[in-house]
Amino acid sequence: MKKEGTYLTKKEKQDKARALQMLEQMKAAGIEVPSKEDMPKKRPVYDTKKKNKKQQQKTEGEESSERKSESEEMTPEPEVKVEEKKEEEKSEAKPAKEEKEDDIKDDWAASSEEEEDEEEDEEEASTEDKVEPKKVQVTVKDTKESKKQEKEEEEEEDDDEEDDEDEEEDEEEDEEEESESEEESESEEEDLTPVERARARIMKRKEEAEKRRTTDVLRAPVICVLGHVDTGKTKILDKLRRTHVQDGEAGGITQQIGATNVPESAIREQTKMCKDFSKIELKLPGLLIIDTPGHESFSNLRSRGSSLCDLAILVVDIMHGLEPQTIESINLLKDRKTPFIIALNKIDRLYQWKPMPHTDIVNTIKKQSPNTKSEFDTRTSEVVVQMAEQGINAALFYENKNVREYVSLVPTSAHSGDGMGNLIAILCELAQTMMAKRLAYSDELQATVMEVKALPGLGTTIDVILVNGSIHEGDQIIVPGTEGPIVTHIRGLLMPQPMKELRVKSNWEHHKEVKAAQGVKIIAKELEKSLAGLPMYVAKRDDEVEYYKEELSTALKEVLSGIKLTERGVFVQASTLGSLEALLEFLRTSKIPYAGINIGPVHKKDIMKASIMLEHDSQYAVILAFDVRVEREAQEMADSLGVKIFTADIIYHLFDKFMAFRDELKKKRQDEFRHIAVFPCKIRVLPQYVFNSRDPIVVGVCVEAGFVKEGTPLCVPSKEFIDIGRVVSVENNHKAVDKATKGMEVCIKIDPIPGDAPKMFGRHFDETDLLYSKISRQSIDAVKDHFRDEMTKPDWQLIMEMKKLFQIL
Repeated sequence: MKKEGTYLTKKEKQDKARALQMLEQMKAAGIEVPSKEDMPKKRPVYDTKKKNKKQQQKTEGEESSERKSESEEMTPEPEVKVEEKKEEEKSEAKPAKEEKEDDIKDDWAASSEEEEDEEEDEEEASTEDKVEPKKVQVTVKDTKESKKQEKEEEEEEDDDEEDDEDEEEDEEEDEEEESESEEESESEEEDLTPVERARARIMKRKEEAEKRRTTDVLRAPVICVLGHVDTGKTKILDKLRRTHVQDGEAGGITQQIGATNVPESAIREQTKMCKDFSKIELKLPGLLIIDTPGHESFSNLRSRGSSLCDLAILVVDIMHGLEPQTIESINLLKDRKTPFIIALNKIDRLYQWKPMPHTDIVNTIKKQSPNTKSEFDTRTSEVVVQMAEQGINAALFYENKNVREYVSLVPTSAHSGDGMGNLIAILCELAQTMMAKRLAYSDELQATVMEVKALPGLGTTIDVILVNGSIHEGDQIIVPGTEGPIVTHIRGLLMPQPMKELRVKSNWEHHKEVKAAQGVKIIAKELEKSLAGLPMYVAKRDDEVEYYKEELSTALKEVLSGIKLTERGVFVQASTLGSLEALLEFLRTSKIPYAGINIGPVHKKDIMKASIMLEHDSQYAVILAFDVRVEREAQEMADSLGVKIFTADIIYHLFDKFMAFRDELKKKRQDEFRHIAVFPCKIRVLPQYVFNSRDPIVVGVCVEAGFVKEGTPLCVPSKEFIDIGRVVSVENNHKAVDKATKGMEVCIKIDPIPGDAPKMFGRHFDETDLLYSKISRQSIDAVKDHFRDEMTKPDWQLIMEMKKLFQIL
């Protein structure tokens, strides 16, 4: 309709209806109203809404003259004139198109200058456009004067129009293009849902932030400390923190939430003994070192695909070399492609080591006695060889010519302080040179929730590592939660005070804004059910909230969907996503199946889920609660239903508790079903060792397959499955044994079955007959369920053979 020119707005439709109504009324009053056929057909003039002032004055003048002529009597012109005008129109339109390209720029400039004036006149122009066709339809009489006047007017109009028509057409086309592009963008925006609009806006913001990044402005690198238990990870950090506190300096190194912030001044202070480093210009604002509680949280962050950790320090005990957890840490670093350096810790334990904490470690090693030096070289080369076994080239930092191919080894002692300055110097050097691009500061927020803690007087708070961007008080944040994402506002940003004042009760400083990279504690409402190990987002607008909620929900679903549950198994509860994954990994290696998982405290609904296992397998009606509290109501319900809850703060303790419970339960069950279970055996009587032929039968036998145990009922399939009694004792070399396995020659005592006539060797059976244990479907099931671990593969094969013999389905 728009293209045809027949499209009418609502207002135009109303105007048209009103005009038709007026005509009807005029006809009813007896006024002559000419029909369309009788009317003189004027050539159409396309007017623009936006006019120049001059044009507007002209058209106003023309309209007033029209009104004068129309108020006088008018007569319709003959049909021929209209055709002539049409031809004129065509001839005018052709040159207009040719001139279009030249005039576009001038017209656009002219129209843009007078845009403000035009806006005021828009309404008038549009009403005049609409009224024009109505003015013509006034009562008309045939007079010669009106014809003459009309001709003159039309000639004048034609002259003016010829000049302006080209301009108008160009303007019209420009306006049409503009309006079309506007309409398209509007329609595109209308087509997008609020979430998609938010996504587009966030992506644009990210791109802009990425463009603004520059290596001139660096953020503090986030450094993880990894290694085996007791290699001295925390001790190294303690040494870093304590340096300035011992000197009584405030504001030196700040102890932060799960992180140690080493400011620029402290870096300079600690590395002053390194001559080469003191000449280098330090671009980093500091270092943010995270002390990982074991490797779990790091693997958790790695599996999130989070780029939280920029660099790593792998702590190796020089006395022990690489240990299991160290190797695990190396594999994590390789998977993550994280650059790292190795701290060869505990060098003070080398024989006759002389500590010199205030000198460069290279000079310290040179000043040691020959014996100490030789031991140091031997142990270092052992570590280098062990690293090579793991597929990593390593070399002492002062011998390392190629940093990209060889990992630097830094000899340190967290106890005496030797080599600590070199460790920091190498970290800074590595970060500034190789990682400058990655460490370029970005305005786009990048933050990860590390821990959820309840503090007295503050309620539940979250500890966040801010890698990029900044957060402010009052920001609307979206954090992951156990029951879906939580939307809340920041009420307070807390950071620790200098170390000196940590003993004071009010040991937190409030900040209005925190810039990356920092560890920060956030106070906000409704954080009770928040979840650690996933990113935190800040919404700038309301429609972004839904987008971020979707992002977090999908991230959590991905993590949980990756966890494969079994039909029968224990229920696992943990405090954070990281500890849950670590616990599940541990259960997987320990071959303990798990049927349900949850994050957060143990509630009644968790007990209900676990109680289902009582029907299937009561050994799995257990909840393993790692580092979470159990609600009182839940505990009461568990006691009444018979569900066991094991709680522990250490994974290994939890495992030990569960295994002890499982063994106890298993023993109980075995005692319960021992009289039903019959183990498979095939034995042949040795005729030379028949000591008693009847009640009890005491004979020497050779075990041909399976195993003989006390209580095994025996029968003779070759003599119509005659029952000869039950084994009451087994002896080997005059000593009682629990069981006789395949190939053993033992003496057995067989008591007759109570109520049956005693059977006799030589009459009822002889040495040519093979004796079998009497199995049944019930006994096979009992062995399968409760004594499976006592059976071997050949024993199961014997059962299959005996099932056919005894015709057991």
